[in-house]
Parts: sequence; structure tokens; C-alpha cells
Amino acid sequence: MAELREATRSGPGRVLIALYALFAVAACARSAVQIGTHFERAPLAYLLSAFAAVVYVVATVGLVRGSRASRRVAVVSCSVELVGVVAVGAFSLLDPAAFPDATVWSLFGRGYGFIPLVLPVLGLLWIRHTGQGAAAD
Repeated sequence: MAELREATRSGPGRVLIALYALFAVAACARSAVQIGTHFERAPLAYLLSAFAAVVYVVATVGLVRGSRASRRVAVVSCSVELVGVVAVGAFSLLDPAAFPDATVWSLFGRGYGFIPLVLPVLGLLWIRHTGQGAAAD
């Protein structure tokens, strides 16, 4: 069980966790400022930023803890993140008026160098990779 816990936190997993933690802080800060200063301007966009922040926090904790249960939580978080980035990205292209201000996931994370689009894929691949390694031991 110790190998399973360490697996997600080793090697490239450290970088992945650092990126998730960075995005958790960035999304929390962004949504707090947006909601606190001008919520009425784009409530949907700002609430989506807050939701993204929660997803990033949950994924970070799941990856750090690395137990079987927290790995499942991380898989669900990364999956929700991927669906969210694709859905919000598409919606923000189809109805730009709904997003007068950018969110973490709008335009597929363009404001963040498209990292929000790539990060959940890397997260899911890493969880799968480390799970296979732990299962083989």
C-alpha cells in the first residue's frame, strides 16, 4: 500500500501535483476576485471559475494522498475537469456573450496556455500508469 501512495507523488507526479496546486491557487484567487468585485457582470463565468478551483483542489489532494480511494477521487476530478474544459471551451466559442470575462476553462484554457486542456489528460494517464505499476508489484 505504501508503494501505491508514493507512486502518484514520485517522478513526473511531483510536477503534475505542483501544476495542480498552482492551478488550484490561481483559480481560487481568480474566482474570489471576480465574485467579490463584479459578480453581476458575468455570474456564470465566475461561478465556473470557482467550480474549476474546487476541481483543482480535489484533484491535487487526490494525487497527493495516493490511496486507492483518493486515486478514484482524482480520476473523477480529472474526468470532470476534462469534460468541463471541453464543454466550457466549446460554449465560450459558441456564445462569447456569456463569457464577457475569461474563466480558467473558457476557450479551452487559452488564457493559461491551454494547460487546462492538457492537464487532466496527463493526470489521467499518470494515475493509470502508476496504478499499473503498483498492481504489477
